[in-house]
Amino acid sequence: MSRFREHVALARGYPLRAFTICLCAYALSQMDLALFGYALKEIRREFGVDTTTITYAIAAANVIGGLMLVGLGVVTDRVGRRSMLMLATLVSSVFIVLHAIAPSLLVLALLRGMSLGTGGLLYPATGAIVTEEAPARLRGLFAGMLQAGYPLGWFLGSVLAATLMPAFGWRVLFVTGLISIPFVWVIHRHLRESSRFIANHSGRAAVPRASVALLFKDGMARRTIILFAAQFMFVVAYGGTFQLFPLYFHDARGFDVAEAAFLVGLGNLVAIGGYALAAWVGEFVLTRRTTVVIWTLAGSGCFVWLLWGTTTPGEALLAFSVMCVFFLGVAAVKFAFVAELFPTHLRATGLAFCGSLAVTLGSATGPLLIGWVLRDHSWDVAFSLFGALPLFLAGLMYLLLKPVPSGLDVDEVQRHLRK
Repeated sequence: MSRFREHVALARGYPLRAFTICLCAYALSQMDLALFGYALKEIRREFGVDTTTITYAIAAANVIGGLMLVGLGVVTDRVGRRSMLMLATLVSSVFIVLHAIAPSLLVLALLRGMSLGTGGLLYPATGAIVTEEAPARLRGLFAGMLQAGYPLGWFLGSVLAATLMPAFGWRVLFVTGLISIPFVWVIHRHLRESSRFIANHSGRAAVPRASVALLFKDGMARRTIILFAAQFMFVVAYGGTFQLFPLYFHDARGFDVAEAAFLVGLGNLVAIGGYALAAWVGEFVLTRRTTVVIWTLAGSGCFVWLLWGTTTPGEALLAFSVMCVFFLGVAAVKFAFVAELFPTHLRATGLAFCGSLAVTLGSATGPLLIGWVLRDHSWDVAFSLFGALPLFLAGLMYLLLKPVPSGLDVDEVQRHLRK
């Protein structure tokens, strides 16, 4: 009980406020970005294209978003987390709303790419703020639970999709992107710039100007390359499947649009428990690196169970939910682990390169590979080859990274990694 009170005392005040604001901003961003996945079936029908063409559009959008994110991540390390967070929240919401008037699949793909590039910036921006403001003993828990904004956003998106699409169609769904815009005022009013960012840019410390090239210097090249490769493999699995799960449950399992949206949304809601468990285990039981490996491999096993071990809707819901606990829940501990691998002056750049860029490129590659396999094989075969398998390989790659003890100050981590 005394330790619990100590942790509560550490979290109280501004660290908890910063975490709450960042969690809400991230969840709203993910809600907006999730709408596209839920609308894919209706988009495919309106534009008269097949699933393979849809995967090409997804791939193109993710390439555009990934290239934007690297540049925006560098800018975030140069001009500040708070200002870029406000700008990204506003601009990404506008791009989401513009989906509603897209006249063609090409224009829709361009808008999707720009919304990914701006909305995706909330991942490194909020992560850098929470990592730098959280107490050292609770940093992993704070940074980990921040990632619960992802399944929360997808769940909220599923509620909107299941409610609005059957009655009004997919275009009206994207108008709900306006919901996020007023939150810019909350960020402006109640969130301040990261104290560590201010200290690093106050002129008292000689800090190199942020750039991607610095990620490959001063002993960071090996961890950057391994981390990027592992993240890419992980997101080949994630990007190729979670964007297409609404289509999978409709085409391969016979769910209608609302049922598929509900199932995917419910699985994401259940996954929040996996986020909390992973963050707690990574902070207080195992190292974050070891927890990432276990959760990733368990997610791969549950994926195989979903594809080949379920037949009824109830079994599919159970397997999908358990898979989400591990497959999505690993983000809680992985984000904290990734964020602390880079020094303060390169944290948003590192998160953008090894996180956001790897995520968007993997999200582009996965759908292309699955679309290619779907020409001659079933959904289950495609998801096995480019879902469960790359997820398993990613788990093995994470083993190559050096574990970091929990509880170290974020700057002490860099000294540990240099040993």
